[in-house]
Amino acid sequence: MFSDAELSAFLEEALPPARSSELEHRLRTDHELRSRLLELRGRDNAGLHTIGSIWRRHRLSCPTRSQLGQFILEALDDDLADYVRFHLESIGCRYCQANVADLREAAADIAQPQLRRQRYFQTSAGLLRKE
Repeated sequence: MFSDAELSAFLEEALPPARSSELEHRLRTDHELRSRLLELRGRDNAGLHTIGSIWRRHRLSCPTRSQLGQFILEALDDDLADYVRFHLESIGCRYCQANVADLREAAADIAQPQLRRQRYFQTSAGLLRKE
């Protein structure tokens, strides 16, 4: 059974991929579940807001990008690092996982200055041509 919170997370594309896939499969055959999903979507579009939907929409439980960067650098205090790890691994927040992937990619670019210089040159090559 899917809770209203899970259905809302699905609509906001915040449901973990495995659970999202399971829900999509069930939606194909379960008329009652489709009706609940449509009702929830209508409620959100009608301006009826719950504390949970506001919390999810504004990502109040998500660490900041700065905190995620500090987490990658292992510069957070233990309690906050534990929370960020829980948020990424147990909760499976796809928004924060994408931020961490982006930050790790940026850190890898910094670690490889030759590659970074090559990218800068490639992006500015068109600007260096004479008119």
